[in-house]
Amino acid sequence: MKPTTKTISQILAQNKPYKVQPINRNDIEVFKSNYTRLVERVEESETNNESEENFKNHLMDFLKNTYFKNANLVAPKGKTDFVIHKTNEGNSPAAILFEVKRPKNTAEMVTKTNLNSKAMHELMLYYFEERSKLQNNDITHLVITNIYEWFIFDANTFERLFYKNSLLKKNFTDWKEGRKVSRNNDLFYKEIAQPALSELKEEIECTYFDIRTYEKTITNQDPEDDKKIIELYKVFSPTHLLKLQASTDANKLNNKFYTELLHIIGLEEVKEGGKKLIQRKADKNEGSLLENCITIIENEDRLPHVTDLFSYGKSKNEQYFNIALELCITWINRILFLKLLEAQLQKYHSPPAPDGGVSIATSMKFLNSATIKDFDVLNKLFFQVLAKPNHERSEAIKAVFGKIPYLNSSLFDISTLEDDSIRINSLDDSLDLPLLKNSVLRNNAQYQDKKQLNTLQYLFAFLDAYDFSSENQEGIVEENRELISASVLGLIFEKINGYRDGSFYTPAFITEYMCRETITKAVIQKFNEVNHWNCTTITDLHNKIDNIDVANEIFNSLHICDPAVGSGHFLVSALNALIFLKAELGILKDRHGKRLKGYHIEIINDELIVLDENENPFEYKVLPNGKINVEVQRVQETLFHEKQTLIENCLFGVDINPNSVKICRLRLWIELLKNAYYYKYEIGDMKYEINQKEISHNSNLLSQLQTLPNIDINIKQGNSLLSRFALDEDLSEVFQKQKFSLATYRDAVQAYKDSKSKDAKAELLRFINEIKEQFRETVFLKDPRRKKLTAAKEKRLLLDYNIDMFGNAKIDKDQAELQKRKLETEIKKIETEIADIEQNNLYKGSFEWRFEFPEVLDDKGDFVGFDVVIGNPPYFS
Repeated sequence: MKPTTKTISQILAQNKPYKVQPINRNDIEVFKSNYTRLVERVEESETNNESEENFKNHLMDFLKNTYFKNANLVAPKGKTDFVIHKTNEGNSPAAILFEVKRPKNTAEMVTKTNLNSKAMHELMLYYFEERSKLQNNDITHLVITNIYEWFIFDANTFERLFYKNSLLKKNFTDWKEGRKVSRNNDLFYKEIAQPALSELKEEIECTYFDIRTYEKTITNQDPEDDKKIIELYKVFSPTHLLKLQASTDANKLNNKFYTELLHIIGLEEVKEGGKKLIQRKADKNEGSLLENCITIIENEDRLPHVTDLFSYGKSKNEQYFNIALELCITWINRILFLKLLEAQLQKYHSPPAPDGGVSIATSMKFLNSATIKDFDVLNKLFFQVLAKPNHERSEAIKAVFGKIPYLNSSLFDISTLEDDSIRINSLDDSLDLPLLKNSVLRNNAQYQDKKQLNTLQYLFAFLDAYDFSSENQEGIVEENRELISASVLGLIFEKINGYRDGSFYTPAFITEYMCRETITKAVIQKFNEVNHWNCTTITDLHNKIDNIDVANEIFNSLHICDPAVGSGHFLVSALNALIFLKAELGILKDRHGKRLKGYHIEIINDELIVLDENENPFEYKVLPNGKINVEVQRVQETLFHEKQTLIENCLFGVDINPNSVKICRLRLWIELLKNAYYYKYEIGDMKYEINQKEISHNSNLLSQLQTLPNIDINIKQGNSLLSRFALDEDLSEVFQKQKFSLATYRDAVQAYKDSKSKDAKAELLRFINEIKEQFRETVFLKDPRRKKLTAAKEKRLLLDYNIDMFGNAKIDKDQAELQKRKLETEIKKIETEIADIEQNNLYKGSFEWRFEFPEVLDDKGDFVGFDVVIGNPPYFS
């Protein structure tokens, strides 16, 4: 028998969803307090030479008060020192068995090199009693401890090595049923268990740790050190010891957040015919964003100025509501993106200030009513801060928002609807909004007695009550705020977008599985086609690849489309799958072409997680001394640019709902934001070095985040099921007659994606639209219906001049009238057909929007197709 001990980190690494799950500050504080109390009571019991029973009681109190109170009964059971039951009922099965020794009882205690001692023999007996007598198959772990040292065994180990050992089991049964010379426990320990362990050839694996090694960390006053005890907290937890599910779906709706956000917007969810629909609140309040917006649009008579007004509804009430809703979604999109940006910046600078003053992380908070006092300031934040490079900002703006980076995202471009109607600074600043009855702010003493708040103050306080920064990052969630992830936001907006017909949001485990399976097959097929290989697995492919640059070119030529993109959930899952597969193939490389080695990339809860060689989640941080580690910088840059490359080259989406298009773009920008990095820090030998004094006093240094690319051009509004053009339309003639080639079109699209200038973006977009308009005109003109229509109109016109050069009628007058009527009927019929095609898109399933993506057109302009088409089941049905 050979004992094999594993550390807590090693054992928790086997449950990565739990390893990366953050812990609430309050839970950590309770743990620290109870740990301290346990150690003090044990030391006191040792001094007083108290019985083993006292030590057991101290340990049971610690476990009950820290983890299992009201959920699982912790109590002695029979001869077992004590057990933790599966539930809080005494008749529920024992799930965890404990054997406890006094710290001074070294004779009976196991050690890291010797498990063949009485403590182990007793634990084996407890297990056999549970399995044989009670047929208990709910045991998860078995524990031997002297309070300080802990040996935790997985029940599978005892089942496989002991209970499934036919000789050992027969000896136990014979002893139990009196077929041995004695039924004394000592006989089982010395003559059955001890020889069995001595003869065992296999290793016995267990988790070993000594809680005394954490004592200094637990008792000091440095909150940063608390991260070092997270693993100790988790190893005692019900999630680990009872093998509970680590966490729920990352996309599970937070109903409290969702309901209150709807309230602030001015919406509510109702059930209608089995569907959950979103509607304007029956109990309208003028302070809500929606009602405030409708009032301003109506008072300023903005409806006549709205482009394509009737697409927002036939009646004025419909138009008011739909226009206001689209504006509110645009504004809330921006605000939530900024909340995520704020959380990201704080996370980058999370170490406390060295001198005990205001930390840089705290100074990064800008989305609050103290900084943004009214809608006018918020409007400036949108268009004079986020939409402008630092050097173009006014001094007044720099003084307030100097640390907020320019991100180059069209999210902060003035939309056409804002241009036609109103911007957020038109809203009335003076209005208040009643607090929701079950508002999250009721937990805050500052707001407990408040019945209503100014709308903007309410919105910022509400958002601040949640945590936007701890998504799948092992750490401590301060202030016990619930986590709101980007996926949750996607679900919320998917529901709001589907307010008319209800929404369909695919659970994360489905999108993750579908994307992983389909994209894996597509990648293998792509490499096989290019290289004439016959690989069937990613491992086969990995073994074949010898040039990572060539492999990346092939990989990046993959084209994936979601024709009913919604909130972009499938595309985000696809992006994660692509990064994961690049890592699996060993072709994930940095900007210098160096492979990203020493890191393990996984998809956990539909989120991309990067783990270092010690299985710790990768984090990008500015150190307290103002430096950014070169390797940390390299990894962050690699992840950002790989995501950018894949989004720009591989991911495409279409949706008929313009709000969905905006939200999908937002979700992809958020994925890039997660890996945004500081740049322009190359000082001396240490690259990316920042001087702490400069950070505190020179705000410009803190605003140099990598800008976001213009990925919006890959996500288009359109109807994927219907089209005005036939799928087999010959486009070669189109490009022959146009003054712009397909190559010019492709170059313009790529230049738009790379552009950092707003003026250049606007000019490129105008140019791209001009190319597309010429395309449409050329296709229309070559339509046989239009040619037939032109010929019929020419014949009809000639009949109006039915005379020859001598003034005589060419054909009989009555016959001419008959032909006129026939031609007029034919003209009307053709015009009706063309109108139906243009207005109703009669060519079903022909992907008119294929021309929106020059990446999937061949050199003749013909539609090559996508390698993978993914999406929600309703699209495919």
